[in-house]
Amino acid sequence: MADDPTVVHLLRHGEVYNPEGVLYGRLPGYHLSERGQRMARRVADAMRDRDVTYIASSPLERAQETAGPIAAAHGLSITTDARVVEADNVFEGQRVGVGDGVLRQPKAWRYLWNPFTPSWGEPYDDLASRMHAAVRTARDEARGHEAVIISHQLPIWIARLKAENLRLWHDPRRRECSLASLTSLHFEGDRLAAIEYAEPAADLLPGAKGCGA
Repeated sequence: MADDPTVVHLLRHGEVYNPEGVLYGRLPGYHLSERGQRMARRVADAMRDRDVTYIASSPLERAQETAGPIAAAHGLSITTDARVVEADNVFEGQRVGVGDGVLRQPKAWRYLWNPFTPSWGEPYDDLASRMHAAVRTARDEARGHEAVIISHQLPIWIARLKAENLRLWHDPRRRECSLASLTSLHFEGDRLAAIEYAEPAADLLPGAKGCGA
C-alpha cells in the first residue's frame, strides 16, 4: 500500500586501501582494504534479518564491493546508480592533509574562495538533488520494505542535511558518517518520518580499541 512504512538505508562504503593518502574521489582502481572487506561483511551480518528488497550502489569499486555481501545475503542483484557517486572535487588524486598537501600551494588557493558552494567541488545543491532523486527511486522500488544505497561520506551527509532542512555548508570534521555506517531514512508513505544513524562496524574503525590492522 502507498502508506506502508519504508526504510532507505544510506550506507557508506568500508575502508579503502590508499597507502598514498590521496583524495581518491571518483578515480578508478581504489578498492576496499582487508579491513574494509571485514566491515562490509559486518554490515551484511547486521542486516541479514532486515526486509531488504532493493540494493543500489555507486559505480565506484569500493561501493560495489561493500554492496556485495549484502546482496549475497538477500539474494538480490545490485543496481548501479550513478546519482549516488562520490562528489566531484578539483583536488582529486592529490594529498590534501593539513600541512603536507596541495592546500599549501598558492596555485590551489584560487579554489578556496567560497566554502558555501563549495568553490572547489560539486555544488552542495546539485549533490543534494541527485541523492534525493536516488532515495525516491529506492523508496518506490522497496515500497513497504527496506532498501540500501551504498554511497560515500559527503553525498550521504549532504542528503541527511537536506532531509533535516539544515544548511548544506558545514564543517567536514562534524560529519556523522563513519566508514560502513548506516543513515536510515524512515518513510510513512512518501513522508519522511524519522532518521536514524548506526555504526555496525564501530569496533573495526581505525583507532577503535582492539580493531586490529
